[in-house]
Amino acid sequence: MNSISIRSNIQTEIREFLKLAIPLASAQVAQAITGFVDTVMMGWLGQEVLAAGGLATMIFMAFMMTGVGIISGVSPLVSEAYGARQNPRVGQVTRQGFWIALLLAIIGMQIIANLDGLMQQFGQAETTVILADTYLNVMAWGLFPAIAFAVLRGSIVSLSEARPVMMIVITATGFNIIGNYVLAFGKLGFPEMGIAGLAVASICAHWIMFLSLLGYMLWHKALGKYSLFQNIHRLEPKILQKLLWVGVPIGIATALEYGLFTTVTFFMGALGTPVLAAHQIVMQTILVIFMVPLAMSYAATVRVGQWLGQRNWQQVRQAALVSIGLTVTFMLVTGIALVTHPQQIIGLYLDLNDPANANVLSIGVSLMTVAAFGQILDGVQRTANGVLQGLQDTRIPMLLGTAAYWGVGLTTSYLLGFHTNLAGRGVWIGTYIGVATAAIAFIGRFWGIVSKKKCRQIVNS
Repeated sequence: MNSISIRSNIQTEIREFLKLAIPLASAQVAQAITGFVDTVMMGWLGQEVLAAGGLATMIFMAFMMTGVGIISGVSPLVSEAYGARQNPRVGQVTRQGFWIALLLAIIGMQIIANLDGLMQQFGQAETTVILADTYLNVMAWGLFPAIAFAVLRGSIVSLSEARPVMMIVITATGFNIIGNYVLAFGKLGFPEMGIAGLAVASICAHWIMFLSLLGYMLWHKALGKYSLFQNIHRLEPKILQKLLWVGVPIGIATALEYGLFTTVTFFMGALGTPVLAAHQIVMQTILVIFMVPLAMSYAATVRVGQWLGQRNWQQVRQAALVSIGLTVTFMLVTGIALVTHPQQIIGLYLDLNDPANANVLSIGVSLMTVAAFGQILDGVQRTANGVLQGLQDTRIPMLLGTAAYWGVGLTTSYLLGFHTNLAGRGVWIGTYIGVATAAIAFIGRFWGIVSKKKCRQIVNS
């Protein structure tokens, strides 16, 4: 293959990757902004609502993202079927994903509805428990549409259709923000519902996203050949088993990841209120930025899965290199912005002219510098993990990630944060050492799989 055809292949791969990544990134960023607006409106309702709402949101997100992780097997399996032109299998995987989403929602709703006693055992104030329970009792009804939407998103994106997802999520996000304000504060003739109003607006947004994407997939003629919802009542044990085999490790890894960041937040709180405040500011900023490499990891899963369906290992490797390369480029640009404009970013959250905020500002600038470099590593590990998911390799990466984050990262964070003068900055540095370890492990795992497959292909040819 000459240099011109290689360049043409790379350009084609970049174009196809960006066709998926840009709409998905737009949707992810929109949802992250919604979380930011929710937090602001909780603050408007008072400190007690902010504390309870923050706790309740974290609990719901943990259940939702664990469920989304478990059904993540839909994307690589549909991508493989699409690449192999196995149209009936696309529909089979999508339908069985719905059954798993329903089961997870039923179990999750039962647990969420009975968490008040557990919150009390963890020493939460009575007011916090009451408000958080009020929010969760409403939000529980949004668990099924949230997980089911992820099933549909995984399916349609794997068929190289990402733009509808972007339009639907952005529209629902706008509705959510307006609904939050109207229902929480009693505008436009609606009663003032407080924290319950925020929950009602959120579950309405989840149902809008789910039903809108379902309607699109039902009536879009080009998708008819996949028979996505034909005989949806029929259980297919082999497909279910394959979905769970791929998805359960992702769900476990997601739950452990949420647990890690919760633990790190406790570390920062133990170092003092200013450190915790600075941590929350930088974390909220990084969370919005991270939505882009997260979307890129979804796109990487699809592209690698599609080439896997064709058993084209050369293109699998190229798709992986393109996705990781573009992720590094994006994170490098945003990293430069964090290093050069930390005070302006922190000024979005705090009054920089208030002397009372001077300590938080100083700590925040130091954390922002660490995050600027660390997020490049975070982008690499996230996208590399997406590549492995495209290969349906999830069990070993789960173990590698657990060892990297909970073994290397958490241990190093504790040692640097509490046994050196680095304090909060040391906690972040330790966390990113764990991230770097995971990135190296995931890339090594991918390279080993591809090299082995290519060798087999050469021997068999």
